[in-house]
Amino acid sequence: MVQTSPHHNQLFVLKSAICSRLLLLTLISLFRTLVSPYDTSARLNPPCLSAVAAATAATAADVSSSALENGVVWDSVYFLRIAQCGYEYEQTFAFLPLLPLSIYPFSDHRPLLALSAYLVNNAAFVVAALYFYQLSLAVLKNPQTALRAAVLFCFNPASVFYSSIYSESLYALMCFGGMYYFVSGGNNLAVILFALSGCARSNGVLNAGYLCFQTMHRSYHALFHKKRVTLALQIVIVGALRTACIFAPFVAFQAYGYCNMCVGRSPDEIRPWCKARIPLLYNYIQSHYWGVGFLRYFQLKQLPNFLLASPILSLALCSVVHYAKSRPQTFFSLGFLTPMEEKSCGVVFFSNDLSRSEASHNVEKSPVRIEEHSNLRRRKNVSKGDVANVPIESETAAIWPGYMSASALPFVLHLGFMACTAFFVMHVQVSTRFLSASPPLYWFASYIMSYPGKYYRWGYVIWAYSIAYIFLGSLLFSNFYPFT
Repeated sequence: MVQTSPHHNQLFVLKSAICSRLLLLTLISLFRTLVSPYDTSARLNPPCLSAVAAATAATAADVSSSALENGVVWDSVYFLRIAQCGYEYEQTFAFLPLLPLSIYPFSDHRPLLALSAYLVNNAAFVVAALYFYQLSLAVLKNPQTALRAAVLFCFNPASVFYSSIYSESLYALMCFGGMYYFVSGGNNLAVILFALSGCARSNGVLNAGYLCFQTMHRSYHALFHKKRVTLALQIVIVGALRTACIFAPFVAFQAYGYCNMCVGRSPDEIRPWCKARIPLLYNYIQSHYWGVGFLRYFQLKQLPNFLLASPILSLALCSVVHYAKSRPQTFFSLGFLTPMEEKSCGVVFFSNDLSRSEASHNVEKSPVRIEEHSNLRRRKNVSKGDVANVPIESETAAIWPGYMSASALPFVLHLGFMACTAFFVMHVQVSTRFLSASPPLYWFASYIMSYPGKYYRWGYVIWAYSIAYIFLGSLLFSNFYPFT
């Protein structure tokens, strides 16, 4: 990767994304041919419950021998069933509607639905990779580091899911697109894409945290620096409305599930969750059918699954801990002790309506101790020889480069919350794909590859881990063996 121009880098990312998808599809097809699947029942396609859809299912059964049926494994069965027959059973509401809705208009036949799902997901992945490069460039401010991070994403350990009939590709597209517009000042576009991410995966609603983070800092600045109570109140109201818009699609889907499963049913047919004060179908399904809950997965028999998830969780832990140790004031204060000059360099903390002159004016009134602490930390890092942690000098404050910049803080906090949820609450083996759309993983990996010395060798370990999981996932997952 010798390109330095962002345009050339973007073209390189496009080629890497396309090549990675072709590689995955080739591996999936090869391993499906060479290895006998553990479970062949996925090809069974019973008639839909509705009379109209039943005829469609019968027609699809005539072509069930299609090679496309071989790719319908694990959750793919549910997504295609929903696209073909709708939400028939309670447990199907665990799978959100964005993917089924994206492939439904193409055809009513199951093999053709599978083909359209493959096309939609792989195309979505390519666009997601391009968005991720633009996001990385906006946050890291370094074309080479951004390029390296984007290529790492193209060959990430959960790649098999991005080329299968799963919701990962659409989710990544909506997330990275929303994040890019968020750091670029397009909050309205960011809200729309974040809301759509909540239609792909339930954790998409956590993207509302980015808007909450910005609202928190903007309102604090308006109230305590500008002394404008009305402006602070306006910022809070707008932030609350935007957050509500992100939650709205997921809440609407839960309401749809309640109407389907609870309304108009006899007392004998009413499910327990229908009688709850807050009837959340999704939480009930995860707990009742899959045993998801706090510490419920901490069993000795699940040790292999913890080992399977240990690489991605270790990388997530290292990325968060390294940021926290390098910038403790910024991390533990949620960015409030970050010098104003650095916060004004992007729109993560403020919107475009905050001019640079206002920021500079506030820097003059900021405590001298912040700058003294930054200078002292710089001298300590230089004396230790830790070049990676030396911030770039500014006239008034320390501007930290790349992954250590203040603009990366909300993404690091988001990753920390997601990693804790994956480890303590979820089926831990899902962590590999659950965290695969978290930018700090790739930023941190690219960051440690940028500097020679003790960290550089870990770059080879990360690449070896990604390649091993690509081959392992293509072999196991595509043949219905447990993977992640």
